[in-house]
Amino acid sequence: MANNKKIIECVPNFSEGRDMQKINSIVDAVKSVKGVMLLNVDPGEATNRTVVTFVGEPEAVCEAAFRAVAQAARVIDMRQHHGAHPRIGATDVLPLVPVSGVTLEECAQMARQLAERIAQELRIPCYSYEAAAFKPERRNLAVCRKGEYEALADRVSHPDEAPDFGTRPWDEDMAKSGATVVGARDFLIAVNFNLNTTSTRRANAIAFDVREKGRPMREGGKLTGKILKDADGKTLMQPGTLKGTKAIGWFIDEYGIAQVSMNITNINETPLHMAFDEVCRAAAARGLRVTGTEIVGLIPKRVLIEAGAHYLKMQQRSVGVPEEDLVKIAVKSMSLDDLRPFNPREKVIEYLLEDANPKKRLADMTVKEFVDETSRESPARQVPEAPSRPPWEPWQRLWERWSPTSLRTSADGMTGGRSSVAWPSMGRSLWHSSCTSSTRTQMPSTKSWQPLAYPRRQMRKRQCALLPSNVPRAMPPRCHWRR
Repeated sequence: MANNKKIIECVPNFSEGRDMQKINSIVDAVKSVKGVMLLNVDPGEATNRTVVTFVGEPEAVCEAAFRAVAQAARVIDMRQHHGAHPRIGATDVLPLVPVSGVTLEECAQMARQLAERIAQELRIPCYSYEAAAFKPERRNLAVCRKGEYEALADRVSHPDEAPDFGTRPWDEDMAKSGATVVGARDFLIAVNFNLNTTSTRRANAIAFDVREKGRPMREGGKLTGKILKDADGKTLMQPGTLKGTKAIGWFIDEYGIAQVSMNITNINETPLHMAFDEVCRAAAARGLRVTGTEIVGLIPKRVLIEAGAHYLKMQQRSVGVPEEDLVKIAVKSMSLDDLRPFNPREKVIEYLLEDANPKKRLADMTVKEFVDETSRESPARQVPEAPSRPPWEPWQRLWERWSPTSLRTSADGMTGGRSSVAWPSMGRSLWHSSCTSSTRTQMPSTKSWQPLAYPRRQMRKRQCALLPSNVPRAMPPRCHWRR
């Protein structure tokens, strides 16, 4: 996809995570639209919910979203639905996300048009949220989904709670499909933090500690205290520690553990690694541990790159390592593979786009492997830059260090007085690559080394013939080695 094209992402959440036949029929509706690239399908059995991610040009994406909503309304009956995740309809939430060439305001206008079309043609009531909201309070998804599906019958008849599009009395069609929340937002990360407990109450307590909304204030600061309210009767809230986050606690039967389920709505203000560290701190304060992290849907590559660099800095190690190493550090540091294997090629948007549009790049050639290896903390790591010196000085220092007069053969086969010093790999490779077959000898790894003494005039003649053009010919020659 060219960079000058308008590209948006759609991440609808469907209230079905167990019947793969129904899920596949919804996914087929998305794939039936030309120009749409399906990136990810993430079903959850315990939540009975599937997150589908696809990208493309705005017209194609909106058409694919409309067809997916229509198919979900046909195959999902909300009267029979049960799951751990809050929901309001067969297509619970349908956000449009700007990727390139599109502003958030343009996405909001597209979302309103899509919601209106869904309400008119499919007879599914729609609420508008986030950037597409008509009311300030409805920017919050939780407000649009208040009471979930079970409270929808009462809300649609209430003037202040009625949907933005498709308002009508409760009927059988609405009972089957429920409602849909359509909106536009910036990129969001859906993540679950695994806890070493089965207590939903403790998981909720951690969620209230960290989420931006916080928890209700109570008299005396006790859990059993009366909830405090202001003069207008609104509940007073004690803010949490993480800006731009929403979180709840729940128990997942599929895994047999409790989780803190979090949406990070502003990854610039609260990166994933910051959220992980803060949840770990809040859990430890309550005698619990975070055992791992579960990413729901897709994430941008920079989220893992920043996390890997963060944990390397905490170890006081260099961050000048290959991108793949930073991703690996992030995966292991946050235990992203705790519940199931984590493959970055399947969870990172940029990698999925690269694999879908493969191109021959210099970074894919052997040169990349060499550059990566020299930047790692290995024997072949990159040498730090040195101050500027005359071109012959490194050669002079090599001679002073390894000349026959400075080396003596010890009983164990190592150089006398320098047994802890290894042969400089770069100097050795340059020497052997430049030597002729008559002067080069095989360098054994376990045998002793002995300097091969040539007559001074002959040795200088051989040496000077092999020196680079910018090295003075009057410098002392190096010695040759033999077993």
